[in-house]
Amino acid sequence: MKKYLNNHLIRTIKNNIKRIPPRLLVFILIIIIVLSSIIGIIIVQSSKQKWITYTGDNLNENKYPGYKELLDSLKEEHPNWSFTLLYTKLNWNSVINHEGHSNNRSTPLNLIPDTSSYSGEWQCEKDNGKTYDNGSWLCASTKAIEYKMDPRNMLNSENIFQLKELNYEEEAVTKDGIMSKTKDSFLEGETIAEAIIEAGKKNDIDPYFIVSRLIQEQGKNGTKLSRGYEYNGKTIYNPFNIAASGNSQTSILNNAAEYAYSQEWFSLEKALLEGVDFINTRYMDIGQNTLYLQKFDVIKENELYSNQYMQNLLAPTSESSILLDQYESSNTVDADLNFIIPLYENMPKTISERPKEE
Repeated sequence: MKKYLNNHLIRTIKNNIKRIPPRLLVFILIIIIVLSSIIGIIIVQSSKQKWITYTGDNLNENKYPGYKELLDSLKEEHPNWSFTLLYTKLNWNSVINHEGHSNNRSTPLNLIPDTSSYSGEWQCEKDNGKTYDNGSWLCASTKAIEYKMDPRNMLNSENIFQLKELNYEEEAVTKDGIMSKTKDSFLEGETIAEAIIEAGKKNDIDPYFIVSRLIQEQGKNGTKLSRGYEYNGKTIYNPFNIAASGNSQTSILNNAAEYAYSQEWFSLEKALLEGVDFINTRYMDIGQNTLYLQKFDVIKENELYSNQYMQNLLAPTSESSILLDQYESSNTVDADLNFIIPLYENMPKTISERPKEE
């Protein structure tokens, strides 16, 4: 009976279509196609990420709780600062789930040091103490990731530089400022400072960020790759650890050295200039232009969560403190700086709390 009714309905529809004048039928089809296109465009636009300048009254506090008061307080404290709202169009819980533990990955996206300072709630229970990298890193817990990813925890003068737009700011950068922060480090020297500034100008990247990234990566005294490493009869430099991957310290070092050798990075200055260009192409040019966004790839134009510069969950915090210190010591912290503030859908009203240590 059901099959009969369905066949009868189909025949009825076909007969009714045949009765429609051809011109009217064409017109109806055109209307259907146009409406389908409009609906498709609306759906695409509604899911597309947006960057909008914060004006003080264009943020929905009910939808994005806890942001406005903190942003207004920062603006009052630093009138020259500006803020760009990044509407990620990503669900908060989904983001945290993707950044967290996964049995499908050989190495977690987020690691924490295996120390007493990051014990207890900081550690991922599912890995049962399994270590990674050189044996001194553990999988970060969901609570730790929430705490470090919640932008509201950064909307204060101490942590906001995790969200600073890393573009070149002419009035904010000085050679003396670079040299004062690189003194007694592997980056010491006027020619190195000039190379850092030149690399920043060429790639529209904040030179202070270049310094903070290098010190974060290499330490103040540098490593073999940043101080100069003998490879194939040449002294090579790879201060950004590009291509430094492998299953052992030896293979990691050799792979990075081989890459530097292929690029003819036989001076630190050349390695800096071209290494910064690599960061620009791989991260800045595709929208990952803050320390936060380079750690957490939430840019939809990319393959989400795939292009993350580091696994260290704490890196944006420590790197931003170096960056802030450079601005403060050069008296340019109140220059015209812009900060990009990620907004997620369905965020909890309460700001994510710091995990407890054992």
